[in-house]
Amino acid sequence: MTEIETATLGGPSAALQLAEIARRFYLGGQSKQDIAAGLGLTRFKVARLIEQAREAGVVRIEITSPQPIDAELSEELAAAYHLRHAIVLTVPDQPEADLRRQLAKVAAALLSEIVTDHDVLGIGYGRTLNATTAALTQLARCTTVQLTGALLGVQVSENSIELVRRVAAITGGPAYPLYTPQVLPDPGTAHTLRQQLQVAQAYQRFDHITKAVIAVGSWEPPHSQLYEALSDPERAGFRDLGVTAEVCATLLDAHGNQVAADFTNRCIAITGTQLQAIPDVIAVAGGTTKLNAIQAVLHGGYANSLITNHTVARGLLEYPTHPRAAPAGPR
Repeated sequence: MTEIETATLGGPSAALQLAEIARRFYLGGQSKQDIAAGLGLTRFKVARLIEQAREAGVVRIEITSPQPIDAELSEELAAAYHLRHAIVLTVPDQPEADLRRQLAKVAAALLSEIVTDHDVLGIGYGRTLNATTAALTQLARCTTVQLTGALLGVQVSENSIELVRRVAAITGGPAYPLYTPQVLPDPGTAHTLRQQLQVAQAYQRFDHITKAVIAVGSWEPPHSQLYEALSDPERAGFRDLGVTAEVCATLLDAHGNQVAADFTNRCIAITGTQLQAIPDVIAVAGGTTKLNAIQAVLHGGYANSLITNHTVARGLLEYPTHPRAAPAGPR
């Protein structure tokens, strides 16, 4: 304590009394009444001295999150992008597996916290969502719907069908998987598959989804399972069209505009418009390689909640863009 602070408190004896009261109140958990009785003071004087202890710097209160979450940056990001939920983790981009695991752990906790028995939960795909479903230990008995078909070449444990199976096993509620490839050779084949009973049942529930959790794929630089599943000519063609991001088989440019709609027409997946209409879509993605893709998804209104890390959050805040209003969809 400085000489000025000691003088302000009335001398060493008064300073020691102030410290004792603060210790009993903040560390000992004693009530103001008990402190007053123990020290022979009035309750009102104890209250005044506790306030004085804070003003003089005898007591310094620091609020920290029990998890590696930057509360201030989370609030700032939520305000800048009008997000329902914004959770920013104080974890580095590398190693990538650690970042993915941390994001997944928080995503699983958020789902456990906000999903209710009355929700219809849409499940996307991706390595981060694979980790998210693996981290889930409890979830309300909701309905689960797979948002896209399965990508060929993806490990069985990371397949979108497996993700929905895991979630449904935890909830015990009804599930609507899509036992089909995500990308078909042409729109006609995709149309035929959509008429099949099991696929049609999932499609019928797209407009009734109340919450969804999705990953974000980056096209430039490439950081996407969909990108990896396509041929080199297809990748190059989409890059020429300005594709920056992909979410649930919808391809977006840097401004969040949908491009290559003919490609999406040959995919078994929820449409971009349907995704925009879901009341709460949680994007789980981090790392600066995905910064532009995440911003495109937010700007296009394809997600209104975000779980990410601090390097991405700072990048998003450096060049904020306001997301477009999502169209009203049937509920």
